[in-house]
Amino acid sequence: MASIERKSLLRPDEHREPELAALDLAKVGTHLLGRGVLSPGWRWSTHMGPLMGTPSCPVHHVQLLLSGRFAIRMDDGEEMVLEPMDVVDIPPGHDAWVVGDDPAVIIDIAGNIGSIAMPQAHERILATLLFTDIVGSTSTAERLGDAAWKQLLADHHRVTRSQLDRYLGTEVDMTGDGFLAMFSSAANALRCAIAIRDGVRPLGLEVRIGIHAGEVERVGSQIAGINVHAAARILSLAGPSQILASAIVRGLAAGSGLTLAEFGLHAVKGLEQPIEVFELLG
Repeated sequence: MASIERKSLLRPDEHREPELAALDLAKVGTHLLGRGVLSPGWRWSTHMGPLMGTPSCPVHHVQLLLSGRFAIRMDDGEEMVLEPMDVVDIPPGHDAWVVGDDPAVIIDIAGNIGSIAMPQAHERILATLLFTDIVGSTSTAERLGDAAWKQLLADHHRVTRSQLDRYLGTEVDMTGDGFLAMFSSAANALRCAIAIRDGVRPLGLEVRIGIHAGEVERVGSQIAGINVHAAARILSLAGPSQILASAIVRGLAAGSGLTLAEFGLHAVKGLEQPIEVFELLG
């Protein structure tokens, strides 16, 4: 026969103390219950959001407010203030905060309370990264003046984005007067680099381009990780109208008909091992 299982939140299985909060967790059978003591001034978006890496709470809660007052605002704007002994079902996608000068003491009855105050795992994807940079942008801007440079920069952005669309690239970020983009195909990234370089020449501009491939961490709409850093370092090795790529990109693009010539091993700041670099010809 099954036996009774007993736990006490006064002697929890786990205790966490994120900023302005204390959280006790107790697992009973398949259920994980939590008791949270949230201090005045605590707010989810301020004290939990940066830790978990999401703009609003992604956890579904069923909670009992024992004492204090507690406010909840859903992402769609619905808002509610809880009073002691209120029981509430809160869907994911919300902000929450303590109201007044007394702590809010909450029992989480059901939900994914175990993920609270824990960094959220970010998706890792394999991508080919392309960095571009305008050569001599500062001197060109000084020579042309603000109005003409602004128009020239807009034309450069238009040409670059049109080629990213053509070769199925995704714009990730603007990097000063250049771009960071990612591709699912190394060959497409290389062909896009040629098209961008040749496309801005009629504007009187030259660009340098660096390309690398590897796993990156997707953080919202941005990407991060050592491979982004490596791609930026490859860009820094390139000269005017030069397209440089890592050995990984060369291997992935094998059979594409593109020619990449040896450019040597380069020790770069921040990376332990030298990077083997190739120049895209043609």
